[in-house]
Amino acid sequence: MSVGLVVVSHSERAAEGIVEVAAEMGGDTTIEAVGGDGHGGIGTVPGDIEAALSAADSGDGVVVLVDLGSAVMNAEVAIETSDVDAAIANAPVLEGAVEAAVAATSPSATLSSVREQAESAADVDKV
Repeated sequence: MSVGLVVVSHSERAAEGIVEVAAEMGGDTTIEAVGGDGHGGIGTVPGDIEAALSAADSGDGVVVLVDLGSAVMNAEVAIETSDVDAAIANAPVLEGAVEAAVAATSPSATLSSVREQAESAADVDKV
């Protein structure tokens, strides 16, 4: 078992791109992308997020990374209605996803440790 990740973006393509980058560092970590309004537009849908939570969960929980405000709200709704043990990371979505993916590869990874590693990305200087 391992901690899974879900990347939620208002843009389906952005979520998929972030997952593509994070997967390079994440080994066998399950990372699901979810985004868009379900009709090809910009937005997020709680039901789609809930499905991604289920797909990413192997029993050790799921860390959720989000891009903007309503993605947080819809992720919270999805977590509340899901049976998955999940937590939203207060982290920059791309950098946090990469950090979380690396942390999730550890045999001792926990939901808390992976979320904390994602959140540590907020302090990383880019230049």
